[in-house]
Amino acid sequence: MDTIQKNPVVLCEEDYRLLKKLVDMSPDNSGKEMSLSHEVNRAIVVKDNAFPPNTIRINSRVRVQDLDSGKESEFILVMPHQAHIQQMKVSILTPMGAAVIGFRPGDELTWQMPVGLKHFKVLDVQN
Repeated sequence: MDTIQKNPVVLCEEDYRLLKKLVDMSPDNSGKEMSLSHEVNRAIVVKDNAFPPNTIRINSRVRVQDLDSGKESEFILVMPHQAHIQQMKVSILTPMGAAVIGFRPGDELTWQMPVGLKHFKVLDVQN
């Protein structure tokens, strides 16, 4: 079992609707593992008012640690049109954005990045 499968992905209804539209419009919505499509399709969807407050969603400020290098990164997860790397705003369509959606502090995940397979731990989430 892959690391990404060990932790359930939790999405609120609002984010699920937004992400489902993105996935449905994407040319690569095959649902293959380590894709946004796969994460959306395996997600547990909860009512917006019941969404756990420390779970990564659109507009969350996220701090993660690369478990191989120990390096920490912080960013805000945003919709594609809001992405701005100088402002630390990372699109949900990037590998990092797709990797972390729906996870919580303490969760570990493995994801295919442009530089190869990477292992991360979610350190902090602010909504």
